[in-house]
Amino acid sequence: MDIFEKLRNNWGPIGASAKALNSHHYFSFPKLEGEIGPHMKFRGMNVLNWSLNNYLGLANHPEVRKADAEASAKWGLAYPMGARMMSGNSDLHELFEKELAEFVGKKDAFLLNYGYQGVMSVIECVCDHRDVIVYDAEAHACLIDGIRLHKAKMGQYYKYNHNDMASLEKNLIRAAKLAEEKGGGILVITEGVFGMSGKVGSLDKIVELKKKYNFRLLVDDAHGFGTMGENGGGVGEMFGVSKDIDLYFSTFAKSMAAIGGFVAADDPDIIMFLKYNMRSQTYAKALPMPYVEGGRKRLELIKAHPELRTQLWEIVHALQNGLRSRGFNIGDTESPVTPVFMQGLEGGLPEVTNMVRDLRENMGIFCSIVVYPVIPKGQIILRLIPTASHTLEDVEKTLNAFDTMREKLDAGVYRANLAVPA
Repeated sequence: MDIFEKLRNNWGPIGASAKALNSHHYFSFPKLEGEIGPHMKFRGMNVLNWSLNNYLGLANHPEVRKADAEASAKWGLAYPMGARMMSGNSDLHELFEKELAEFVGKKDAFLLNYGYQGVMSVIECVCDHRDVIVYDAEAHACLIDGIRLHKAKMGQYYKYNHNDMASLEKNLIRAAKLAEEKGGGILVITEGVFGMSGKVGSLDKIVELKKKYNFRLLVDDAHGFGTMGENGGGVGEMFGVSKDIDLYFSTFAKSMAAIGGFVAADDPDIIMFLKYNMRSQTYAKALPMPYVEGGRKRLELIKAHPELRTQLWEIVHALQNGLRSRGFNIGDTESPVTPVFMQGLEGGLPEVTNMVRDLRENMGIFCSIVVYPVIPKGQIILRLIPTASHTLEDVEKTLNAFDTMREKLDAGVYRANLAVPA
């Protein structure tokens, strides 16, 4: 078979749904225009936007915009040129690493060019073929791809049921036996905040298991950094277990509204090992200086302005309490991530797409549909992301729109024409 012919005939799970629903540039690859924030344009329409992970509203913060512009004018986008190990290192890169580490309660950190690519590379770098990985069943795709790299090296792994400590312990017993036979160790992988359900990882319970089993813990806290904990230091800070997280990872793509990420640890030797052995970083150009200076400004604002986090949580509570009081199922979210579960609909996904079109085009509410393989098969989620930039008026408008949507849903309006218009 010709490889390209195979690809033309099968767009994959997400692509197949997009093709069937004619959703390209609508539900998938939509184009939002205007200043980043709650009020943007979609296909020429004004919409109230709940689809950006700009938790603290820093994307268009005047100090951030000023720092980004000045750093770009000062350095350009090329400096420093080359990989960090060869010619691309700088005092500012290393200073930023120290600042990030301190913020999340660690001794040292390593800057990463991209979050997704970075954490994949951390997993591949830390674990060799003798080691065993034990991971949460709802781990993000970036973690799964890192585990696939481990598998490619003939490494083995076990999956435990989501946030289920009995399942984790059962698999730790299996992993401990296998690791002993192979002469390796165990890496447990979970998340601080699960980005689709909004659930918080059971970090306090996981670290308790360290008293019985010998393992290292990697936490992907992309959605927890800046939002969770007393100072925004993440879910580890929230539970008081930061010191028990062996490898703390976060991206800049959420609260920092930027590109890049970092991994932090209490053992400087481990960070040094990563600097010399993470292939995606060792052989890649350094994070350009405007992103470094811009990142430092963002971190400075997060630390200096806790009111941004206060504003965020005011909006979170108003939105989530409002949805719950109106009978919507938002699951067990304990974070800003707000999923609205749409189960048991006779018309399935086509009915939901009709509903979301109505929300966008007639009510001016823009949120995202999430389906398999991003979430477990059979689930459909409308995902709303509150930010510090939203207002209580925005929340009220959205809740009223969801009330109208529910009335139409119950009346079967969205099932009347299941053929989604082009």
